[in-house]
Amino acid sequence: MKYKFDFLVIGSGVAGLMFALEAAAHGSVAVVTKKGISDTSTSHAQGGIASVFSDVDSFDLHTADTLASGDGLCHQEVVDMVVQDGPARIQELMELGVRFNVESGGQENSGGPCLDLGREGGHSAKRIVHAQDMTGREVQRAVVEKVLADPRIQVFTDHIAIDLVTYSMRLKRGIIVTTHQETCCGAYVLETGTGSVHTFAADITVLATGGAGKVYLYTSNPDIATGDGIAMGYRAGAPVANLEFVQFHPTCLYHPEAKNFLISEAVRGEGAVLLDSRGRAFMEKYDPMKDLACRDVVARAIDLEMKKSGDECVYLDITRKDPDFVRQRFPNIHERCLSFGIDMTREPIPVVPAAHYMCGGVATDMDGRTDVERLYALGETACTGLHGANRLASNSLLEALVYAHRAAARAREELKDSRATPCPEPPDWDELGTVDSDEAIMVSHNWDEIRRFMWNYVGIVRSPKRLARAQNRIENIMAEIREYYWDFRVTADLVELRNIATVAKLIIQSAMVRKESRGLHYNIAYPEKDDRRWLKDTILRRSFVS
Repeated sequence: MKYKFDFLVIGSGVAGLMFALEAAAHGSVAVVTKKGISDTSTSHAQGGIASVFSDVDSFDLHTADTLASGDGLCHQEVVDMVVQDGPARIQELMELGVRFNVESGGQENSGGPCLDLGREGGHSAKRIVHAQDMTGREVQRAVVEKVLADPRIQVFTDHIAIDLVTYSMRLKRGIIVTTHQETCCGAYVLETGTGSVHTFAADITVLATGGAGKVYLYTSNPDIATGDGIAMGYRAGAPVANLEFVQFHPTCLYHPEAKNFLISEAVRGEGAVLLDSRGRAFMEKYDPMKDLACRDVVARAIDLEMKKSGDECVYLDITRKDPDFVRQRFPNIHERCLSFGIDMTREPIPVVPAAHYMCGGVATDMDGRTDVERLYALGETACTGLHGANRLASNSLLEALVYAHRAAARAREELKDSRATPCPEPPDWDELGTVDSDEAIMVSHNWDEIRRFMWNYVGIVRSPKRLARAQNRIENIMAEIREYYWDFRVTADLVELRNIATVAKLIIQSAMVRKESRGLHYNIAYPEKDDRRWLKDTILRRSFVS
């Protein structure tokens, strides 16, 4: 089946849905999401959204904290823009019906609502706007309600995008052809329930598929985080940037039955302390900010403590706080821990690091545009220059909101141009000569192998030998996937395997290029920063279609 829309949004987290809401005022919108509309990384975000509302805070302080966390690679103009636009975007969410925590009895604070502000690692002031410890779920709820109520937006659940549809557009000055520009005109999308591949033609296409935590064996991410947007953007010709900077969240619940459950940074922000198995606090050995150090510092400290001791986890202790406060501030975390027999008001929580957030992604400008005409990237799929070498806690939802707003405004103008010079009609999906697979074991085996060697060789601490081993493994696996991909009909599992393999390869390549240690990238052969050679983004461009 063929569909035609003005705007095609691939992904249903806060970035994609906020773009869809604004774009719907100017044209028809399709939102394609591979599972349910709320099966997103946004729904799993616990801590909150960083923004300046306090009288004792300022844009300058928020900017300084972001730059310090980014370890020299943040783009100053991007940081300034995102930080200063934050309060307006928070206000917009509240107007949509998001219920953030407010201080009892307060009315106004620094010209805005009297929000209850938390503090997290790397922040010099309280500025985390939150809804208990379920901020993402509350934001997703409110935005989804508005999207589903808008007749101009059509949502396609259980549809997974396979690849973007592109063509080369000749750019002319007079009669002289000066260059060829890749232009996106939609995507091929698999309907998972039927196995049918549909063609979605669109004037403007937005990649907002979230991150790629499932590239690693241990992750806080939901199962949908397979790097689809990054892989599709790269295959379509969009440069990717800074993929060596994978943020490992220091504190995920360590329990054999707990899957992907993150213990929010906000727990340490409220006074929790990391302990080893003998009950000794250890963060003071690694950073003056102790337990409120940035995530890369805390994750490496935990990793080192575990390797020195041979323990399988460390412990996060907030038992010194009033139990009623803990239960009220962290109801979701408290309830989830109780379900595994852990009462966080009376005993420390066992925790381990896990892959959490991609600071790199498809490179964009300050309006979310990629180098491919009519293609945008938003949220964790994108690399905007905000995060640099390490994301400051709770800056991710902020970035998604600000860039969704800016991209929608820019896309509205670009829609006029695209209507004047429309894309040719995309060809139908061609599966001639393919058959149904009888070798599903290839998909599951390679999926497992990628995640294991990425954890062991391209994880928190890296070395040239480990990276070389990973590169050899991924080359062999990708050769198998290419052969398999063209011989058999596509399935959702195959699409995801192809994407995590592509992203794994790009992470490995990026890590091998950067011969220093900075932010989230730590290489034992190059333990120091080298500003003279490496104070720059790592950019990879497609050399072949994989």
